[in-house]
Amino acid sequence: MIQITVYCIHLTDIIINIMFMSKKHVTLYINKNSNSMDNIKFYKTIDECNKELGIETLHPLVSIVDFSKITHCNNFSSSQSSSFYTVFMKDIKCGDLKYGRNYYDYQEGTLVFIAPNQVITVENKQSHQHKGWMLIFHPDLLRGTHLGHFMQDYTFFAYEVSEALHLSKQEREIVMECFHNIELELNHNIDNHSQQLIVSNIELFLNYCTRFYERQFIIRKHVNSDILSRFEKLIYTYFKSDLPLSSGLPTVKYCADKLNLSPNYFGDLLKKETGKSPQEHIQLQLIEVAKEKMYDKNKSVSQIAYELGFEYPQYFSRLFKKCVGVTPNEYKENI
Repeated sequence: MIQITVYCIHLTDIIINIMFMSKKHVTLYINKNSNSMDNIKFYKTIDECNKELGIETLHPLVSIVDFSKITHCNNFSSSQSSSFYTVFMKDIKCGDLKYGRNYYDYQEGTLVFIAPNQVITVENKQSHQHKGWMLIFHPDLLRGTHLGHFMQDYTFFAYEVSEALHLSKQEREIVMECFHNIELELNHNIDNHSQQLIVSNIELFLNYCTRFYERQFIIRKHVNSDILSRFEKLIYTYFKSDLPLSSGLPTVKYCADKLNLSPNYFGDLLKKETGKSPQEHIQLQLIEVAKEKMYDKNKSVSQIAYELGFEYPQYFSRLFKKCVGVTPNEYKENI
């Protein structure tokens, strides 16, 4: 068996224990918020990464790696970062997965998405063969393409590892077909059509992943409902405390951190579940608390604004009118 432990450090530690169908122990740490580049191997090009793995570079800006065919990757076992996008597909059966404070059991494959300049560490403690796939592609490949213009829409590259995509058997087959099509094109001589065809297949793969993530949000509805209720309670408690006076308005990142989620995953989950962004939810909760405070006739609108975390009362008045349709003073007069 291979045991892979993934540590994702984001204010709180989230640990995933994954059992691989192999005999090698590998520990993979992914710290997407590392500010230190000390002792970190940085891969500037696809070719540098391929050489470390001992495979041929078929295209300077993209590569597909089948780890079952890798014969030497002893050097590929340190803290590392790169200038390109990386997608790992674990050809595995998953054991217990800790997600926030809960555990889930997954019996399917897993996709992990890593954006450029994020840091990973892989420790190989034995020398047996292991399984899995890796797709890496450089941002330069996308320059001037449709995918290049919309790459930021694939927000799962900013998710934490605990928010990985867990594939069904049918979904895994679709992913493997996309990988094989990219591999087939890489083995074709580079010509005027190569970039378009490779990028189109990568975009198709990412579009499928978007669909699969939406499916994952749907099947976790009971989990999502719990997150939504915890989020609403968090915001209400925040505004009822002294935190707005000392820290200002709550941010989406603050809320995501408290819920053990990445901001992007948190935003996508809420948008899918409620049709509203986290910022919209914060504003709605803020308005409800503001309405309560206005029943205190001794408080001015400016005082209420400061208590809610606004630096300038006019910003509060503008938001209140936008959400309620009348100014705070007009609302107070009608109470």
